This record gives sequence, structure tokens and C-alpha cells, in this order.
Amino acid sequence: MIIAISIVFLFLILRFAVTVFNFVSDPKLRKIKRGHQELVSILIPARNEEANIIRLLQSIEQQDYKNYEVIVLDDDSSDQTYNLCTAFATGKQRFNVIKGQPLKEGWLGKNFACHQLALQAKGQYYLFLDADEKIYPGLINSSVHRMQVRKLALLSLFTNQVMDTLGERLVVPLMHYVLLNLLPIRLIYMAKNPAFAAASGQFMLFNAGDYRTHRWHQMAKDKVVEDIEITKMVKSTNFKCESLLANGFITCRMYTGYSDAINGFSKNFLAAFNYSIPGFILYLLVIIGGPLLVISTLNIQLIIMMCSLIVLSRIMISFLSGQKVWYNVLLHPLQMLSLVVVGVFAIKSHLTKNTLWKGRPV
Repeated sequence: MIIAISIVFLFLILRFAVTVFNFVSDPKLRKIKRGHQELVSILIPARNEEANIIRLLQSIEQQDYKNYEVIVLDDDSSDQTYNLCTAFATGKQRFNVIKGQPLKEGWLGKNFACHQLALQAKGQYYLFLDADEKIYPGLINSSVHRMQVRKLALLSLFTNQVMDTLGERLVVPLMHYVLLNLLPIRLIYMAKNPAFAAASGQFMLFNAGDYRTHRWHQMAKDKVVEDIEITKMVKSTNFKCESLLANGFITCRMYTGYSDAINGFSKNFLAAFNYSIPGFILYLLVIIGGPLLVISTLNIQLIIMMCSLIVLSRIMISFLSGQKVWYNVLLHPLQMLSLVVVGVFAIKSHLTKNTLWKGRPV
């Protein structure tokens, strides 16, 4: 029992140390006043996004950055996505809407859509955005500045998440929780080892010259979690890449309820553990079984120490990710239960390989 408790606290302290490092280093995109003029190609793959995409296009139009082109690729939508985007783009020279080709064998849908978009782009930078986002003034200029100052081939941002229902609040915060509790974000840029790789496909900004040479989405054409795989490829090719927190420059409502969030997270959650089922199960045993073991001792001092580490971690992560602190603190036990549910579905999907997303197998 003493050995097990010691392991639990060792893991808790290590994760707490990572969280403190992220909190102190504050890896956020900063707003830059110096103006940039390089042409940025904003590339948006869209499949059945009639409820979201006009909000994104309107927010792009309201940007303070003016030298851009927008290309929307309709990826075989069965709703009004194409018609809505075409109507919005009418009379706007910077906006263009194209129809995607039929999905080719060996490709996943989003990767193929992004590949086609890149072939049409003319900019010095390629910015891939998801259709369910909204961007705010300063984003593009500050991101281009970061690319130039750091000499990056890739900059990715972890967007601020919008959550309107209790179901979303039980699942969506897990993304930032696992990320900021396990990985020192600054090491993505500082460490050359591809093992230190994390990114968000919701915002991927590439140096166009490097992209045209390597065709990153083509190289990752069959990868479910293409953002992380591309980051590993970029680092393996000795290019520099960086991932940062969006700092309010871009928001996204990923899912609209509990079941939607569970299904969405389970399709790629194992990627954070390099698809190691034993590693993921061990993580769950320590992060969830560990606290239960400590509580079973009825040792008040140990329980208070454990709860303090967890609560302080949740507070720091909530501030970093722009989420409501008390929601995450109070809902932590239920979020951990949701993590188990995500884990069960993720393992099942990985073993059976029958995951569907937007009507397509992934």
C-alpha cells in the first residue's frame, strides 16, 4: 500500500510540476502592433458546415489584416454549405469557393481536402482553419510575426473552447487538461526530439515554401490525427515548429452536447499516448484509481495534499485555457468519469477500426 501511494503522489507531483511550468512560462500568442503585409492564404475545408461557416467568414472579413485570400473547399456536403459560401463570396474578390474532388483511395477526407486547398493557394503562408471557428483582430498579423521571428515552418494554436451546455463542460476541458498536465508546451519549440509534438488542426499556419516542398498533408494522407503527425514530420525534417495557446484570438465550439463530444474525442484521443492502449490504461489507473486509493486510506493529511495538488492544477489550467475556474474545479470528478467513457470508446474504436466521422470511416 505504501509503495502504491508513493507512486500515486510521485505521478501527481510530476504532473503538477508540468502544470506549474506551463503556467509560469505562459505559452500564449501575444498581440503584435507591428504590421505585416505578406499574402496569407486562409484555407477552409468544409463538410456539412451550414450552421457554422458564415460566422467564420464574417470574422475573417473583420480582421485588421488585409492582405489575404480565402479559399473554401466544399467536401461533398449534403447540406447548404456550398450555396451559403458561394452567396457570401459573391462580389468579394478575396473569397473563393471550390468543389472538392471525390475522395481518393488511401486518403482521409480532411487531409485530402487540405491537400487540394494547398494546390490552389498563392500566399506566402498557408493558414488552415476549421469551419466551426471564429477569429478576432490581431490573430493573423501576430501569427505571421511569430512565424518570422521564430523562423518557423509551422505554427499551431490551441483555440479557446466555447461550451454552452453541461455535457460539453464535462468533456471538452479534458483536451487542455491532458495537454497542459502532461506536456511542457515550450518544449515543442525548444526540443528537437519529435516525441515533443502536439498541435491543433483547428489552426495550422505553414510557411508556404516549406509546405510546397514537402506537401505535409499528402505525407499524412491516411493519418487520423494529422495535426500531431505533421508536427512530428516537420520536426523530423529539422524544421522549427511551435504550438501555443490562442489567448482569445480564436474560438471554437467543437461539439454541441455530451454524446457529440464523447464521439468526437474518442476518435483520436489515443494519439496523445502514441496509440499505446497499455499506456493509456495505466494513465487512467493512476489519474483516477490513484485518488480513489488515497481516499480509501482515510488519511486526512494525504487526502488534503492530493486535493490541493489537483485543485491548484485545475485553477492554473483553467486560467491558461481561458475557461471558468469553478466549473472545472467542481466538475472535476465528473470530468474524470467522462475521461473513462472517452477511453472505453477510444479503445473500442481503435481495435475495431470502425469509427465514422461526418459519415466517413476514419
